[in-house]
Amino acid sequence: MRVRRGYPMKTQMLTLAACAVLAAVAEPADETATGRESPVRFDAGADFRLRQEIMDNLPGLPGGGPYAMTTTERAKYRNQMRFRPRAWFEVETGPLRLYARITDEFRYFPASNDPKKRRPYYFPDEVFLDNLYLDAQGLESPWLSAIGVEALDFRLGRQDMLGPNGSIFGLNRIVVEGTPTDGSRSFYSDMARTTLHFDETKQLDVFALYDSGRNDIRWGTSGSRGRSLNCINMTDSNDLDEWGGGLVYSQTALEGHLPFKLYSIFKRTEAHTKGSGANEIRVSPKEVTTLGVLLQPQFTENWGMEVEAAKQVGRICDGNREAGGHMAHVELRYMTDFLRAYKPTFSWATTYYSGDRHRTEPDDTDTAWDPMWGRYTQDSEMLVYGTLYENCWWSNMIYTKLMLTMKFGPRHGFYVYSGPMFAAVQDHLGRADHDGSTFKGVLSAARYDFPIRLAPKKATGFDRVEVFAHVVGELFNPGDYYDSSKPAFFFRWQVDFRF
Repeated sequence: MRVRRGYPMKTQMLTLAACAVLAAVAEPADETATGRESPVRFDAGADFRLRQEIMDNLPGLPGGGPYAMTTTERAKYRNQMRFRPRAWFEVETGPLRLYARITDEFRYFPASNDPKKRRPYYFPDEVFLDNLYLDAQGLESPWLSAIGVEALDFRLGRQDMLGPNGSIFGLNRIVVEGTPTDGSRSFYSDMARTTLHFDETKQLDVFALYDSGRNDIRWGTSGSRGRSLNCINMTDSNDLDEWGGGLVYSQTALEGHLPFKLYSIFKRTEAHTKGSGANEIRVSPKEVTTLGVLLQPQFTENWGMEVEAAKQVGRICDGNREAGGHMAHVELRYMTDFLRAYKPTFSWATTYYSGDRHRTEPDDTDTAWDPMWGRYTQDSEMLVYGTLYENCWWSNMIYTKLMLTMKFGPRHGFYVYSGPMFAAVQDHLGRADHDGSTFKGVLSAARYDFPIRLAPKKATGFDRVEVFAHVVGELFNPGDYYDSSKPAFFFRWQVDFRF
């Protein structure tokens, strides 16, 4: 086994150097307020995820040509076990914290009769650097005060774009992950970000990031080292690089009843190859800027709403062909007083992603929604395995659902939802004899999370051990857009161990 070194390693070195400069001009806020002591503190831990996934007849899985994922191609029965161990450590001194994590994943296909060497994943698979960053919170400086900034947070290095409460910027449809084809092992990106706190109600997030298809800090088999973690299509090669950055302004108005965000985010996808051999093609660079607004008004204690709208402008860089789409999301929530302790909440939501009505014409303007770094179909585990127009995200989609959620306690709750899907435009990729149909089908899902053992507060030693689990099931009844009326299903159980 070996470690390949390249640009990402240089990124980590530059990151640490930048942190040292920033730390030199900033000093921590009151130590009591930050809860941090001056001596060096070390901590470490690990977690292990065990899951089984069973699925059949999934719509739109890639495998029969460049657009088969959106038409007639169906996945056969699949049954797989997945194992993901991770280990981490952190060192903290004063306001600074250094955090590192490594991740592995290996899989087993109990229903597969193929020889071991022919399986896409086998034991052992790979170990890679999942996180390595330096951060601090609540930094103060006279220089900052002079420009109206009360405090500053920063994080520099390889880090997750998805946190325990969703996107790190609260933009769950825009910024979620930088590594969409790694099988949910990681959500990292090589990124520098800082948050400027103007007061308790106003802040500005500034970030810049770089994603490479080549994870050069990786140990494993030759097959694992050659597998990309940053494809936008299953057939992409490992030469896909993306970079970008943006501004996210957040404010809470009307005495806390109207949180909102304004954002401007730029992304450039570099030229890369797709396919192999006689099917290999060269994909041109693409630049997209997304301008958007997110409103989350809370009308009463029971009624709330979420409204998001975004417009994309950009170009495909061969001949400056225009590119850019639209996205909109509307959600109305009502928490009932019945069984109020469990927070039963009913919601109605509609999400729209623009499509491209000339998708099969390579020289045409691209009007489909670009996912930026939101490569995750939030409404479906199943459709991560077969999506529009590329891998792990939706375009040309209108999805309306009704949902019920309840929370019984820490890591204990459930949700259930159902609703119809439609194509936003007739893209002529649907069922051949139903070109005019935009009805994709009805997607329904339910999930139940429950704790097995939760650690008490401030636990130490083996008392820190936690075990929790969930089960999730989905059913998709296809419409006229697809060639088959056979329902698709997805089921997963998962147990997590954490120390």
